[in-house]
Amino acid sequence: MFPVLRAYKGISPKIGNNVYIDPFSTVIGDVELADDVSIWPMCVLRGDVHNIKVGARTNIQDGSVLHVARGGEASVDGYSCHIGEDVTVGHKAMLHACQIGSRVLIGMGAIVLDNVKIEDDVILAAGALVPPNKTLQSGFLYVGSPAKPARPLTDKEFAFLKRSATHYVNLKNEYLADVNKPA
Repeated sequence: MFPVLRAYKGISPKIGNNVYIDPFSTVIGDVELADDVSIWPMCVLRGDVHNIKVGARTNIQDGSVLHVARGGEASVDGYSCHIGEDVTVGHKAMLHACQIGSRVLIGMGAIVLDNVKIEDDVILAAGALVPPNKTLQSGFLYVGSPAKPARPLTDKEFAFLKRSATHYVNLKNEYLADVNKPA
């Protein structure tokens, strides 16, 4: 069994080195996954009307959806979905046409909408909603619906952001080793 990697209008996903894509996930069209990315079960990354880029060592956890926005009334050119390096995207998150910096934690079930910019070193709490056109500044924990800054991150939380990404790189490597074992 293999993940569904599908071209759209002649554009196929570009997959970096040592990437793990679970067999029950789908990656469509103009999607670029950098080295050591992990895409876990039931994720959908649909780069059909714009592009999706996922930075090195980022993990997209179970049931998450990444999509883009076409050009139209809200934006002549539409919006891509770009995620930086060492990002942890929690289970069932929805990232739509947004820009996520590096060393960010997107909590489980969080929703990030069109033209949102999340700077580096941010924690977005589980279940948070970031409405369109907002910027979340570096160094804060954001909570709620709509998301608001709750407090500055602690030194332990800054360290956790990188540690979380490293944990998922190691877990992804275990999965790749298991997949490549002879039956």
